[in-house]
Amino acid sequence: MIIKADKETPLAKAMNKKEIKEFIRLLAKARPDAKTELNYSSPYTLLVSVVLSAQATDISVNKATNKLFKIASTPEAMVALGEEKLVPFINSIGLWRAKSRNIIALSKQLIENYNGQVPQTREALEALPGVGRKTANVVLSVAFDQPAMAVDTHIFRIGNRTGLAPGKTPLDVEKNLVTNIPRELIAKSHHWLILHGRYCCKAKKPECWHCPVVQICHYQDKNISPF
Repeated sequence: MIIKADKETPLAKAMNKKEIKEFIRLLAKARPDAKTELNYSSPYTLLVSVVLSAQATDISVNKATNKLFKIASTPEAMVALGEEKLVPFINSIGLWRAKSRNIIALSKQLIENYNGQVPQTREALEALPGVGRKTANVVLSVAFDQPAMAVDTHIFRIGNRTGLAPGKTPLDVEKNLVTNIPRELIAKSHHWLILHGRYCCKAKKPECWHCPVVQICHYQDKNISPF
């Protein structure tokens, strides 16, 4: 899926470094225990979950993987399961046909090239079937606590709408975020920003009346009333 700036994600005036620092501090204070909402138990199950999550909700992915991971939670078990038997577990998720092929293919590559382990570099991850930059960044950030920033639709919207990291493409937003957020907070900021976009700074009707960063945000059309 291509993410690009549109009328719902206008480029706001960029925040200065002081504002960015305070913006992140307030998000952290509002959601100190923020973490991914995907269920996983290992880097491999996280990788599979993130591949499945493309154009799908975390809820729908968790519903599918709750049963799948009881049967196949390692590359070896997934390959043994096979594409035909994998399909019934995930066919309620969008793009399930391509995802099923990719999951089996990437599992084979992990066995053949990495002794069944998930690699810890972006280049190696992106070489796996069905794994793009965003998926690789999620795995690096969540599984390996590396300072990687995965820009999904929520983070792209927040970066542009608030002025936190304006950019015409996800890569522009990613680079601005990684440049301006302290390195030690990048992995955690990924979760703070996603959850803020999912539950507060929503696409069509941002809920500014309970936003913890409303005073810093540069969005011009703030909706400060719940009515």
